Order: sequence, then structure tokens, then C-alpha cells
Amino acid sequence: MLLQFLNDLDTQVFLFLNSIHSPLFDEIMFWISHKFTWVPLYVFFLFLLVKKHKFNALWILLAVALLITLSDQSSVMIKNSVQRLRPCHNEDLKLLVHLVNGKCGGKFGFVSSHASNSFALAAFLMPFFRIYWKYFSVALIIWATMVSYSRIYLGVHYPGDILAGALLGVMLGILIYRLLAKFVPRIISSHNRLTSPDDNRIS
Repeated sequence: MLLQFLNDLDTQVFLFLNSIHSPLFDEIMFWISHKFTWVPLYVFFLFLLVKKHKFNALWILLAVALLITLSDQSSVMIKNSVQRLRPCHNEDLKLLVHLVNGKCGGKFGFVSSHASNSFALAAFLMPFFRIYWKYFSVALIIWATMVSYSRIYLGVHYPGDILAGALLGVMLGILIYRLLAKFVPRIISSHNRLTSPDDNRIS
């Protein structure tokens, strides 16, 4: 009964959110969801890491590679285990779904890999980037939320897929950060020694 209630609620919230659309936002959300759109942002992240940590940034990049691999593969494994149809593949809903550019994705949608990957990266990078700008953590959360919400807008994920994916990503991001701190402590200790306000500004 509880699972049915949650599923019905998830469906109703999805239909409401997915029904709010316009031709302009169709294009915006399509590109927000596209993985190559964010390459310049990732290059900027790389610049900040190398600028502050020099050669030690290599360890951080290896940790990021491990994190995204774990996040992506874990979300795919959960999808194939749970086998919850995407709303755009659900025969009872597909005629009600606003689908952009006819792209529905794979058959199953729980959990969202986009949400998992973006929140994993955000959670992992927060401790490194908040030294530059006190609102950097908020900006990362907004970015991850925007990417995740685009999946509901595009009709390929329920809100529950997004929330579960975000939770998975945050847990993995924290886990990999703590493992990095444990096995390569000089990166974290060097990071924590930054005390000069002028040194913490983006220039």
C-alpha cells in the first residue's frame, strides 16, 4: 500500500512538473541535460584544482574518475535490478508525457544517472572550491539540481528517480572524498592550511 501510494504520488508530481513547458525551455532544458554542454565548466573546475594543488591535483582527478565510474555504474546496476520503466516508456503515461526531441533513453529509469553523477561531483568538490567563494557550494548544488530537474522536464525521469539518484551521488561523493583524505592526507592537510583571504580569491 505504501509503495503504491508513493508511486502514485511520484507519478502525479511528475505529470504536474512535466506539463510546465514552452518551446524556449524545450531547447534550454535539452542542452542543460546534454553531457557535452558542461565541458567548459569541467575545464574551469580543472583549472581551479591545478591552480591550487599543482601536481597533487592528479590525485583529485583520479578520485573524480573513480567517483563518476562508481556513480554511473551503480545507477545503471540499480536501474537493471529495479526495472522501473521511464515515464516515456510507460504505456499508461506515454501519451501524457511531454517528450522533447523524441528522446526517451533506455527502458528503465530508477535511479537517474544524471542526478547521481552531478550530485556526486558537487558533493566531492564542495570542500575544495568553497575556499574561493563562500557561495560556491550553493552554486554547485544549484547546478546539480538544474541538471537533474531537466530530466523531469524532458519526460525521462520521475521525481523519485531524481531524489534517489541525488542521494546515491551525495553518499558516493562524501565516501570518495573521505577515502582520498585517508589515503592521500597531504592533499587535505595542504588544502586546510589555506588561511589568507587574498589567496582564496579567483584571479
